[in-house]
Amino acid sequence: MRSILGAKITTGLVSAFILSRLDYCNAVLAHLPVCTMAPLQRVQNAIAGFIKDLHPRDQVTSALWDLHWLPIQHRITYKLCVFMPLVNTGSSPSYLSSLMTATANMLFQKQLRSADTNCYEPLTTRLKFGKRCFSHAGPKAWNELPTKLQGLMDHRAFKCKLKTFLFELAFTT
Repeated sequence: MRSILGAKITTGLVSAFILSRLDYCNAVLAHLPVCTMAPLQRVQNAIAGFIKDLHPRDQVTSALWDLHWLPIQHRITYKLCVFMPLVNTGSSPSYLSSLMTATANMLFQKQLRSADTNCYEPLTTRLKFGKRCFSHAGPKAWNELPTKLQGLMDHRAFKCKLKTFLFELAFTT
């Protein structure tokens, strides 16, 4: 079937039917152990190998690179970080913005230099399950971004530069 359809159409079909399922609500998978994320990564590796016609024992990293697909863990970080500029500019839904506390708005940090940044305070929790909620995982992922990314106001440019940053992070280390 792959030889009949061609690589471009196969990639489009796989993106529509399989990658969309991997990306659906993947932000709730933040901070899961690697052993739990491994099956999802294996699915992504298998479909990348399918598209690039790799043998089962071949390295998939080059196929992911060629397809310009982020690994699952970085896809989750991407999803979390894409919502944060909306919170930062006030254009997010009220239920999301009510969960976030900017570092600049915290009373005890008003005189600190960190109050001048676009950082957010992650929700404090002692439970591992609580670290997966957006009010903790979103600010944590956002705060780990370089300040030049956090300062971008154009959402389209932010998404492009974020994907480039995560792509370099995933494939150069």
